[in-house]
Amino acid sequence: MPVIAIAEFRSHLRRGERAIGLDLGTRTIGLALSDLTLTVATPRETLRRVRLRADLDLLLARLAEWEVGGVVIGLPVSMNGQEGPRCQATRQFGRDLLARADLPLAYWDERLSTAAVERMLIDEVDMSRRRRREVVDKTAAAYILQGALDAMAIAASRQPPR
Repeated sequence: MPVIAIAEFRSHLRRGERAIGLDLGTRTIGLALSDLTLTVATPRETLRRVRLRADLDLLLARLAEWEVGGVVIGLPVSMNGQEGPRCQATRQFGRDLLARADLPLAYWDERLSTAAVERMLIDEVDMSRRRRREVVDKTAAAYILQGALDAMAIAASRQPPR
């Protein structure tokens, strides 16, 4: 299945399927999962990256275990809107995932997601630096997925009834 726009994402999922959000880092992958109504994103897990094949194997196991029907990957666009090497690596990861899984995949602009999550963990939760390191990636994945879920809901509300 090709990469699709967020506005079309929901229509590619079957009833009872969840969406997963990924925050790809060079050393970790943060995972967040939607509820069945595609309304709320919840941080789930942070995977330590080893090598591409092992990373994809573990991710595919989670997709099956959690009955995931679609993937949203955070795209690290620079502040000026340009796509640099990190975006290229993220898009390559998406292509590698699509080669092994027939799922809808969409990208979501993740500018400032990690910074926003860090700020929230410091200001609102008053979390220690060590504990923040443990949760920031999966929380950033939830931030990414929640933004995409909200955009899907807005797109759905603008479509005429069937």
